[in-house]
Amino acid sequence: MTRFRYAIARFLANETKSGLILMVSALLALIVANSPWRHIYEAVSAYHIGPQSLHLNLSVGHWAADGLLTIFFFVVGLELKTEFVTGSLRDIKEAALPMLAAVFGMIGPALIYILIQSLSAEPAYHGWAIPTATDIAFAVAILGIFGRGLPPAARTFLLTLAVVDDLLAIIVIAVFYSENINFVALLLSLVVVVIFMLLVQNRITFWWILIPVAVVAWALMHASGVHATIAGVLMGLSVPALRRRHEEQMTHRFVERINPWSAGLALPLFAFFSAGVNMVDSSGLVSTLTDPVTVGIILGMPIGKFLGVFVSVAVLTTFTRLKLGNGVDLGDILPISILCGIGFTVALLIAGLAFPAGSPHVEHGKLAVLAGTLASALLGSMLLHHRTRKHVRH
Repeated sequence: MTRFRYAIARFLANETKSGLILMVSALLALIVANSPWRHIYEAVSAYHIGPQSLHLNLSVGHWAADGLLTIFFFVVGLELKTEFVTGSLRDIKEAALPMLAAVFGMIGPALIYILIQSLSAEPAYHGWAIPTATDIAFAVAILGIFGRGLPPAARTFLLTLAVVDDLLAIIVIAVFYSENINFVALLLSLVVVVIFMLLVQNRITFWWILIPVAVVAWALMHASGVHATIAGVLMGLSVPALRRRHEEQMTHRFVERINPWSAGLALPLFAFFSAGVNMVDSSGLVSTLTDPVTVGIILGMPIGKFLGVFVSVAVLTTFTRLKLGNGVDLGDILPISILCGIGFTVALLIAGLAFPAGSPHVEHGKLAVLAGTLASALLGSMLLHHRTRKHVRH
């Protein structure tokens, strides 16, 4: 049994394979949501479960987005902590260029989305953040498949950029997509997060202690009105990344143990209940594709990321002291900038938060995320293939 669990953990630790699982989950959701069984899918997604007295009587889809996805954000917090303390973000001189590229990489898609809305008779500006996210698992998976032959530093650049992008997306969700904040519940949640931090800092890591504390912190964060996944990020950031003598790095150990649950359960279920856009009973494919929300997201993801990432790197390396190094040049950044338009997990989450429940913009936004991700993946893959052939010839 232990060997079987270890094999599963190794399989899910591979970014390419976990990315493929996400793709299959999203594709399956689209098929079921547009099949004769779509009403069963919708009924299951809308089925409410949980204690009403604790304000946790949520739909299955809501549990997937607010509950299971917290596991993914906890892993994100662990990875952020590792990168800032011992990884690629610890040296600000080396990390400055991809960090700035991440900032401009969020500004570019947002500006394109806002521009499209400004030309519309009924603009929906609140969805500006949907095309700004970069999905690490998908982007790195595509780079791993089609980018063999690029310098190893190209992967480091993408990872650094995507990690900072995740941090910025978390801030955007907390600041712009949290409403009617209950400050008492928020304060209590932060107190419980501090308790979690004190436990892990003192190396008290028994699962039967940490999991109940984490659940309480999550429930209080949910009650506060701040998106509940923020609790997962804060707890991940509280785990120590520096190791003591004769001790394995705790953030690395936590990632090893929790990532199978994140990549193998939380993310696929979230994708399955979020990506199932019903186009059969909708207002029609033409009206969906001509919705300014759809157009803004589809154009914002590949084109906005290209303008934000590639152009900013070109300008910064030309007019400042910041430089690309370790064999990476501007030609390598071109396909990477397009890959950054792959914004699956966080983009779907924001699409569900940006508009009121029941609004057609929610379904249109999710479909646009899938289309923009597909466009970024296909274009990025072709550019990577072309670029790697050049590297092989040289």
